[in-house]
Amino acid sequence: MRCHRPFCRNTSLAAAAVAALVLLTPAEVVPVRAQAAQAAQQATPSDITKSDSAKPPASQKTGAGNVAAVDQANPAQQKSLTSKAIEKVKAVAKSAGDIFNRVPCLPPKGGAKSMGSLPHVAGKLASGEPVVIVAFGSSSTVGYGTTSPEFTYPNRLAAQLHRQYPSADITVVNRGQGGEDAPEMMKRLQVAVLDMRPDLVIWQVGTNAVLRNLDPVETAKLVEDGIARIQAAGADLVLVDPQYSPRINERAESASQMVKLLGKVAELRHVGFFPRFEVMREWHEKQAIPIDNFVIADGLHMTDWGYACFAQLLGDDIIKSVGQIKLGVNVPSNVQTYRPM
Repeated sequence: MRCHRPFCRNTSLAAAAVAALVLLTPAEVVPVRAQAAQAAQQATPSDITKSDSAKPPASQKTGAGNVAAVDQANPAQQKSLTSKAIEKVKAVAKSAGDIFNRVPCLPPKGGAKSMGSLPHVAGKLASGEPVVIVAFGSSSTVGYGTTSPEFTYPNRLAAQLHRQYPSADITVVNRGQGGEDAPEMMKRLQVAVLDMRPDLVIWQVGTNAVLRNLDPVETAKLVEDGIARIQAAGADLVLVDPQYSPRINERAESASQMVKLLGKVAELRHVGFFPRFEVMREWHEKQAIPIDNFVIADGLHMTDWGYACFAQLLGDDIIKSVGQIKLGVNVPSNVQTYRPM
């Protein structure tokens, strides 16, 4: 059983929808819809009740027969267990609603040019073939700062793509590793990314290079080498630059150079570019959103809202690009350029 819409018909399907977005690990990459089917069987009210009733009072012996006797002999206890089960199901349903609903997030006022073509993803979706997307990056790809693994940007993005393409077999794999930048990422590019045979790679890079005072020019060269390898493997690519946040802004000169160089590399290599720094700066400077609404107390990582808005805007652009290709629109492989000013 699988939920294809933002709102499920019953709470079991809502639980399945949340489970469908559980973060995929390197050791276990399974299609999201397969996880949903498994969760639908595991998250029923009766199973939750069994879980609660499996903890008898200390004075009782363990064992199915004794537990059942306690439940049947104590209506108040049975009612309490039922109430707990209902509350758990409601909590799962609320979590599903949080994942499926868009946050109140506006795109840059100037709009955006096309991200460029995503021919591999579009071709696979048009022909009904499975699609593999790899999110490659550091701690903001891992989702540091979220209140739940469900709210990382790769999982938010997976939810959005499944809403848009409910019958498609789309797998989003998280290959984030905290603290890394281009030097470390290049060492694991083959195993973490290329061996997955992705149709699309979303590469978030440059933040730790700024924080570690790495040479922006050398970082850009490594990224360009990585892009060449990803392109040679036949995958589409979207490059994501550093986030706008207090700790990055403390190194304004380095951050500005990094953002410009990454944009230039994307343009020269004809790959998609999501200018996260400019987008987040507009949230604060143009949309008057307080920084602590989208950056946590460490002054670097994003909040649930920040990750959600980032994922939504990125997903909107991917869907737009795929739609143009599927409709036969001749979209040049240029870079996406926001015009917030």
